[in-house]
Amino acid sequence: MRVLFVEDDPMNRRVVKDMLNVVGADMAEAADAETGLKMIADGDYNVILMDLRMPGMDGLTAIGKLRTRTDGKQDLPVIVVTADTALDLRERCIAGGADDVIQKPVAMGALLDAMGRMIARHAAATGAVLS
Repeated sequence: MRVLFVEDDPMNRRVVKDMLNVVGADMAEAADAETGLKMIADGDYNVILMDLRMPGMDGLTAIGKLRTRTDGKQDLPVIVVTADTALDLRERCIAGGADDVIQKPVAMGALLDAMGRMIARHAAATGAVLS
């Protein structure tokens, strides 16, 4: 399983990478949304993890740009990973194109549950098979 984590904080990326290593997932990292979008264009990922608050382009803008692609990658599952606790956060993220939202600090169970749901939904919708 290939995961891309778009997150500006290197410690957060390291913690999530360690969690994913435990289950054998391969995680690529992007420190900003622009780089993340380029990596999506050039790479092959099963799930995108996206922080909301980053310097430059924010996560919701990046998700919006991803959803306008026409090469099949517009349907990649995106899980927002955020420390934001606004009451309407989940609704705003889903309306902005995210598939799910998990809170920081990231709990391994919440991360794996969300990823499993997104991969299953994506596979059912597209007939995709994990590689």
